[in-house]
Amino acid sequence: MSYKVRFWDIRERPKRRKPFEVRWTVNGRERSESFITKGLAESRRAKLMTAARDGEAFDEQTGLPASEIRAIRQRTTWYDLAHAYIDERWDRTPGNTRRTLADALATITPALVRREARYSEPRVLRRALYSWAFNKRAWESEPSAEWQHALDWMQRHSLPISELMEPDVVRRALDALGRKIDGESAAAKTALRKRSAFSEVLGTAVDKGYFAENPLARVKWQVPGVSEEVDPACVPNPTQDARLLTAVGKQRGRGPHLEAFFGCMYYAAMRPAEVIHLQISRCHLPKSGWGMLNLSGGVVTAGKEWTGDGSVHEVHSLKRRAVKATRPVPIPPSFVHTLRNHVDRFGVAPDGRVFRNAADGYVDAAAYGKTWERARKKALAPNEQPSLLAKRPYDLRHAGISFWLHSGVDPAECARRLARASKCSSSTTPSSWTVFRSIPIGSSRSRCRSGAGAARTAAPRAEPQSGPCMARNCWSGLGYGWDELEEEEYFDASPMGRAGRSKKAPDPGKPQVRRLLPFR
Repeated sequence: MSYKVRFWDIRERPKRRKPFEVRWTVNGRERSESFITKGLAESRRAKLMTAARDGEAFDEQTGLPASEIRAIRQRTTWYDLAHAYIDERWDRTPGNTRRTLADALATITPALVRREARYSEPRVLRRALYSWAFNKRAWESEPSAEWQHALDWMQRHSLPISELMEPDVVRRALDALGRKIDGESAAAKTALRKRSAFSEVLGTAVDKGYFAENPLARVKWQVPGVSEEVDPACVPNPTQDARLLTAVGKQRGRGPHLEAFFGCMYYAAMRPAEVIHLQISRCHLPKSGWGMLNLSGGVVTAGKEWTGDGSVHEVHSLKRRAVKATRPVPIPPSFVHTLRNHVDRFGVAPDGRVFRNAADGYVDAAAYGKTWERARKKALAPNEQPSLLAKRPYDLRHAGISFWLHSGVDPAECARRLARASKCSSSTTPSSWTVFRSIPIGSSRSRCRSGAGAARTAAPRAEPQSGPCMARNCWSGLGYGWDELEEEEYFDASPMGRAGRSKKAPDPGKPQVRRLLPFR
């Protein structure tokens, strides 16, 4: 684009079909257009000169002012624009974000059609857009006949993007992203996430010259209210946390393996994705005293249709952090003991992961979700089970943060452990936190306060009474075998007691505790 524009007089060329020629130069490059009558030529010359006087830049390739280039580009339909955006963005976008963008565009695109147009099967149209039109991996094969029919209809009826300059058209798209396909209201966070995707596509269009400004800026739309604070009804107290973790460990099957898994969410306030990715090399687990987990990333389930290599999972850096950023989190001695026992009993995956399934793969969200549901039924009172209390394993993270604050740990130190500003359910929690990176990692004062609180509410370590609940051949093939213990270890979890390792002679009337240990 250039502002160096010069105009010449209209030149008449007799015996030509269009004898009157308008000539001008853009940065020294000559351009011209021919017309049948002199009046048309003068009108065109005056229009170009007006654009130049108004300060418009001219394109050096075509010689046209920016407004005319924009009008030509705006003949592109919204469907084609969104399709091209996915094509351009795909290779530099994680799988989970690809899926989120496809979901948002599949919601908005059916709303940006001619007013009288309505597809007979909206669910088929939504599925075709989500699974094929906005999924670049799916372009390797042809869509089904049903999907192709829906996509052809969308190609014919999609609005040109010039229509998005009308506020009513943009508002139709915004109203659509606030509703589910059945007409019910979508969650506020879902609506905001889809609006963000809509804005990003339009912002990219502005960068490419389709618009002079983002059409969203001209529309007044009431943003759905989203509560940034954790619902106190969801956060279990330390006694309930102890009961829940104990209930996990006592379950048959995967329960004993997941006790420390859920413990990481509570004692280290880790996200589930971070727990799944936890490496033994990142764990400092001394025989006594405080330990440290130096978190470096997380494992996200994106789906094989959305990842670059067709795998179900993707390994990401820490949320909202640089690629190589880490987050050290101190853990109390009682949980150090739990993690050490977990590693002794179950070992680690070949790639060093602390938690794994029986096939050495990633722990699946559906699997640990079922274990958590059973633990709630076992640990919570009948009147607590229908409530939101500890409904999700993620609520353990909120409980851990609240416990730090209740124990007197400085809010800035809590925020540093989380590596972000956050809000939490606690009467002592400020309305917002600021991360101060100058605070020493795990200061002794903070450790003493949270450690004293953890000691008062530590969960009793439940050893399985009939050995590990996993099939024996799952672990024996990995170099593990059975070992009978002569003494049972336990923790005193009474409010006035001091949590610590104790021993007592086994009761002859009870079965001895068996433990899975590596072969030496």
